[in-house]
This record gives sequence, structure tokens and C-alpha cells, in this order.
Amino acid sequence: MKIDFANLQYQHELYKDEIESAILKVARNCNFIMGNEVQGLEKSLEEFTGAKYAVSCSNGTDALLLAMMALDIKPGDEVITTPFTFIATAEMIAFLSAIPVFVDIDEKTYNIDPNKIEEKITSKTKAIIPVSLYGQPADMDKVNQIAKKYNLKVIIDGAQSFGSTYDGITDSALADISTTSFFPAKPLGCYGDGGAVFTNDEELANKMKSLRLHGQSIRYHHQYIGMGGRLDTIQAAVLNIKLKYYKKDLALRQEVASKYTKALENKSNIILPYVDKKSTSAWAQYSIRVKNRDEVQNRLKEAGIPTAVHYPMPLHLQECFLYLGYKKSDFPISEIVSEEIMSLPMNPYVTDEEINYIVENL
Repeated sequence: MKIDFANLQYQHELYKDEIESAILKVARNCNFIMGNEVQGLEKSLEEFTGAKYAVSCSNGTDALLLAMMALDIKPGDEVITTPFTFIATAEMIAFLSAIPVFVDIDEKTYNIDPNKIEEKITSKTKAIIPVSLYGQPADMDKVNQIAKKYNLKVIIDGAQSFGSTYDGITDSALADISTTSFFPAKPLGCYGDGGAVFTNDEELANKMKSLRLHGQSIRYHHQYIGMGGRLDTIQAAVLNIKLKYYKKDLALRQEVASKYTKALENKSNIILPYVDKKSTSAWAQYSIRVKNRDEVQNRLKEAGIPTAVHYPMPLHLQECFLYLGYKKSDFPISEIVSEEIMSLPMNPYVTDEEINYIVENL
């Protein structure tokens, strides 16, 4: 048996008639930039998430950049985040010449440990960026309480968690600004790059709309130093179709995750994913921990089972962040998890036969 990790081809086959028709419509109209499909998508995203304002953009990395620019993060400002995530989170902090300040993760959820945030707050701290890793929001009650206490802003990096909830609210509506990615392999993916930012603040929404268009409010009149951060109309057209079926896909992801967990729950040498009782996960990944990861991955590969490591090296040990002065053992939980974490094939269409085969070989 040969198993597809993300199974994007199968999903395309399910919706191809509608998607290809939508793409063709954009091509025939030749309205490739900021076409009607973009405005339609933003309205649908607002309805889906419960956030008052959704602003589409070019990708999840630019979404983080737009959020920090809108909140006036400046050189020398400190932004607290996690070292156990994809580089984009801290990369965009550094891109603005602000300072990433890392806080270790909770060993169960792998999200930022809110109990360790306050000790890292200084007079230079301006914001906190929790990451909803693998699809599950961080402990947003505690994060938001700390932010309120110290008058800080909160940006949720929800690149992996679109459609997840915390205390019944989507993580797109839990912070000053929330971001997401529509990279093809994300739970809701387009056919290239794409992203969005969400907020309940009209002023921030209008500012981010301007920033993604080179800071202009009306054509050739520029209020801010901005960027070229628009979502292509063709990608919006794809997302408009896929969003219609997204609740069903999320439910299927839940089923796949539950089946994995049930089949693996008695394996004492495997640590399974943990979802907090206040949260739901979008299950961008189904990530387990094993001590002999390299051996396990190689054996599974021989059996035609793909795996991935999200992520093999914490950010504080990456060469590009050595200037921050961190060293090995500064964030021990992130380091241990990075050595043991391994993601199994995860998409809405993993079959029972495939799950049984994966579990048997694992």
C-alpha cells in the first residue's frame, strides 16, 4: 500500500467541476487582482469565523507581517512567542527589526506555556504571538489576561488552525488580530499561496486593507508604508468553493484523528496528541512522539507510509537566531519534543484500511 500524506489530488477530484468553473470564470473576466471573488471570500470568512472583519492577503507569512505593521511594532520592540513553530512566526518579528522573545511550550499541547510568559515581559514588550500549533488554540484565557494586565497586544498565529475553537469561539476571533494561511496543505488550502487576517476592530481592519495595497487609501495616495500583499482573485475563487465544504472536511478530520487515537491509545511507547477540553482542533497534523524517531520513520517509509517532522529544530537553535543569545537547554521542553515529534498522514480522506495499515506498521 502507498499512502498520500495530504491527498490534495483526491480533494481536487471531489470539487473539480466547481473549482475549475470558478477559475475559468476569473480567466474569462480577466479581473485577476482584487476581483469580486476576493470581496465575496472575505464576507464568507467573516460569516464562518464570527470575526467582524476578514482581510485576505498573499500568504500566512504576510498575514503576520500585516498584523504587526497594523499594531505599529517597531525596531527594538519585544514580541513574545514560542520557539516551537514554523520559522515565519519569529521571522516576521525579526523582519521588522523587533526582538523575538521566546517562551517554552506546554508539554501536553505543545503551545506556548502561559505560566512562563510574565517572567519575560519587560518595558519593551509590545505584543504576544501564541501559535495554534497543529490546529489547536493556545490557552487564550490566560494569554489574554496577561496581555490585558500589561497593556499588550495579542496576535494569534493560526496558520494551522482555521476553523478550530476555544471555549466555543473560533480562534480567528480571540485576539486583537488573528492570522491564517491558505497554503495548499493547510486544512483549508488554495491552489497556491494565500492567507488572511481577522479582527473585531474596524480601525485595524481598514489599516490592514490599506497596508496590503502599498499603504494606499485611494489609488496613488499612500497613507502608510505598506506592501504588495493582495490575494490573487483566482485563489479567492478556489477558496470560495472549498469553504462551502469546509465544515464537512473538518468533521472528517475529527473522525480520522479519533480513529488514530482509539487505535493507538494503549501503546505505552507512543505519546499521542492532547486536545484541551476547552478546545477543538482543526487537525492540521496528527503528531505523535516516539523515542526512536529516525528508525520508525525509515521503517514506515519502507512500508509506503509517509511521515513528517514538525519541527526538527526549535527556533532558538536556528543559525539565523543565534544573535539572540539563546543556547541549548534554554527551552528544554521544546528541545525534547523536537527530537521526538513525528506527524502521520493526516487529511479528511484517510481510510479505515489505511489507518489500520499505518497502525499495524507503527
